[in-house]
Amino acid sequence: MARVPLDHIHHGRRAATIENDDVRVTVLIEGGHIAEVFDKATGVSPLWTPPWPSIEPSAFDPSIDGGLYGHGSDARLLAGIMGHNLCLDVFGGPSDAEEAAGLTAHGEGSIVPYDVSLSGDGLVCRAFLPLAKIHVERVIELRRRSARVRERVTSCCGFDRPIGWTQHVTIGPPFLEKGVTTFRASATRSLVFEAAFGVADYLRRGAVFDWPLAPRTGGGAVDLQIFTSERTSSAYTAHLMGHGSDHAGFFVAFSPRYRLAFGYVWRPSDFAWMGIWEENHSRTALPWNGAALTRGMEFGVSPFPESRRAMVERGQLFGTPTFRWLPANGSVEAEYWIVLQGAQTVPDGIGWPA
Repeated sequence: MARVPLDHIHHGRRAATIENDDVRVTVLIEGGHIAEVFDKATGVSPLWTPPWPSIEPSAFDPSIDGGLYGHGSDARLLAGIMGHNLCLDVFGGPSDAEEAAGLTAHGEGSIVPYDVSLSGDGLVCRAFLPLAKIHVERVIELRRRSARVRERVTSCCGFDRPIGWTQHVTIGPPFLEKGVTTFRASATRSLVFEAAFGVADYLRRGAVFDWPLAPRTGGGAVDLQIFTSERTSSAYTAHLMGHGSDHAGFFVAFSPRYRLAFGYVWRPSDFAWMGIWEENHSRTALPWNGAALTRGMEFGVSPFPESRRAMVERGQLFGTPTFRWLPANGSVEAEYWIVLQGAQTVPDGIGWPA
């Protein structure tokens, strides 16, 4: 049976945990981030903890904290980001008008307070997004070395509308190692970000390719199944997921050091896209300061982090929609699993748990 403390402190943040004999999952009260998935057999969580201090989003004051976290639309998010955050109802930055109205990068799902409670052996996280007029509910249930996650998004508006909805899963050290950590995914048709993605972008802008060989600027290709060994780098690629099966969407990362495979599995009918974000000591602005090493494996309904207008105007990519419709006063739901496996080598994939 799972044990669930609701008054935990994690890296200075209010949090709740759910755990069994094999794994502990920690959720931040503000922002709802899945901050860690701690594997007790190896003593490691593959999820990223930023190298800067973390504060509650509600405590962020631009006049005081801007000197540490910056002053952009992403500053409040970066002040509290950790592990796996929910991008809702946009995946990307706000427009000027949205920013003036108070919208932050990746939407309110990553900064609002969540009401966290128990339901049986599950952890139930509920929040209201006041600008988007959306209720969101996430239920996390443990199954040995895996966790089942169910989400429901409910509109409080009387009209149909397009939304972004992405699971911003970010992996970091010590699980993530340059030139060592390996990946597998059910990715198929792929596209490099169409503009420069940071100062150390080394992939050919807008190049179409088949997973996993992404074209380099100046020729050649890089195998995205192996985490970069570049001195500094930044990159983003979008990938259409699945091979025809409704249960085919997955990614898995493997650490030889810990002999641990870590991944997510989901229905491509829920989340058709995965973006791979690479940050390798290239961002020198606040709060990055050239100190971050991360790889994001971000699966959702949109291929790229972009504005709401750009998402809608793109419409489709490779014949697949780039957003999801949320019906008037209605709900949409999705389910995915987080999986940990002891392994000697990277698995070819992970299946839908029983």
